[in-house]
Amino acid sequence: MGALTGKVAIVTGASRGIGKGIALVLAEQGATVYVTGRTVTPGEFYLPGTVGETAAECTKRGEAEGGKGIAVACDHGNDEQVAALFAQVQAEQGRLDLLVNNAFQLSDDLIVPKPFWEKPLSNLEMWQVGVRSSFVAAWHAAQIMVPQGSGLIVAISGYVGVTYTFGVVFGSAKSAVDRMARDMAIELEPHNIASVSLWQGLTFTEKAHYNINANPDMKGQTVTNPDVGSSVEHPGRVIAAMAADDKIMRLSGGTFITAEAAQLYGVTDTDGRVIRSLRAERGSPIWQPIRAHGYGNGR
Repeated sequence: MGALTGKVAIVTGASRGIGKGIALVLAEQGATVYVTGRTVTPGEFYLPGTVGETAAECTKRGEAEGGKGIAVACDHGNDEQVAALFAQVQAEQGRLDLLVNNAFQLSDDLIVPKPFWEKPLSNLEMWQVGVRSSFVAAWHAAQIMVPQGSGLIVAISGYVGVTYTFGVVFGSAKSAVDRMARDMAIELEPHNIASVSLWQGLTFTEKAHYNINANPDMKGQTVTNPDVGSSVEHPGRVIAAMAADDKIMRLSGGTFITAEAAQLYGVTDTDGRVIRSLRAERGSPIWQPIRAHGYGNGR
């Protein structure tokens, strides 16, 4: 049996990129993974990947340990579709052990070096699908997790939570995600449900490859230096370790650099590399586990 055999997970925004990598690892370790995203037809988006393709690969990867993928077309900016997703999980599985809030609407001009007043107000889509969507998904997850008295909610964030990166909207969105994860942890703690935020550095997603190939100068910047990047499955390995950790509540409420959490759990990347933390170059997380601050055991 895999470490996550029998567990049920939702990974949002998993048609491609980090979400896909996380979903694959969870399924490989035995979890039933609900894969959500907006792309359902190959070729309808400029980058490859669909929810169906990810789910199929999850099922293939998870065959030995009982893991599988279930594709659900879902726009996380649409509350009705999100409610239907969680209703489906409740009806089909009767439980939910893990929610990974990864969906994030990256604006097309994200890496264009212009000040906020020269960019369109439509960039606030990163608050809609990124901040608000994370809250809505966690709200629904809690409806399932609280009665069962267990669960883990993981928010995918980044160093941008404390370090200027790609603009005002992006930075404020990620810092909000960190604080949300921390405050949710306080209210979820009496119910034995953990909430954490992970700071992911450069990850070799389809979009990252596209941007770096289109803008070779990015290779010389700390944020996008390929030498410190990880595969899309590296954060999945860390999250899988967290989901299998029976002492995960000791970490609840904390913001963790993925590379450092990997070392805590003895996790390497798919090629055996130890991914380096950029704490010294890019900043340190603000929020520590709530039990370190007197909020534990229902206080």
